[in-house]
Parts: sequence; structure tokens; C-alpha cells
Amino acid sequence: MTSLTFEEHSARDARLVILRGLSEQLDGRMNETLLTALLETFGHNRSRDWVRTQLLKLKELGALTITEAGTVYIGSITRAGLDHVQRKSVIEGVARPSPEA
Repeated sequence: MTSLTFEEHSARDARLVILRGLSEQLDGRMNETLLTALLETFGHNRSRDWVRTQLLKLKELGALTITEAGTVYIGSITRAGLDHVQRKSVIEGVARPSPEA
């Protein structure tokens, strides 16, 4: 097993935060501005470009879809993303959710 860098640990955690945030929305969607603010509440103080990179990675992994509204990305969680958050399956490249207390 390869050792992950701090940057990769951080990115995997941020991807989980994004998926959890989307899963808590009634329609499973949130724009990148709100996702950036959500990430900041969990200690990920990153640029909009970095957040976009994470959204694109999650799209590549099949965890969400992206819609563009003008210059803003809107992420929508997929069934695969929801299954990961609910611990029904695992998406490599996304931190694993801890069991609910």
C-alpha cells in the first residue's frame, strides 16, 4: 500500500465533505460557492480553482455530475456518491465516512 501525501489526504477528505454536503440537500445539489464555504467550515481554506478540481475529480469517479450555470459549477450527487456517504460502497479517492455514533 502506498503512503499518501498530506495533500492527497486533504483532497480525499475534502471530497468526502463535498459529498456529505450534497447528500444533505433536498435536491442533492449545491453550487461551488456554497461548497467552498462548506469546505472552509471543515478547515479546507482553498481557492475556487482547487474546489473545481475536486468537483471534476468526483465527476471522474462517478460520484457527482456537474452542470454549468454561467461561470459557476453546480454539483449534483449521483447514486454512487450517495452510496459512498451511506457506507454502502467505497469510491477510491474519497475518504471513507466514519460510522455514525
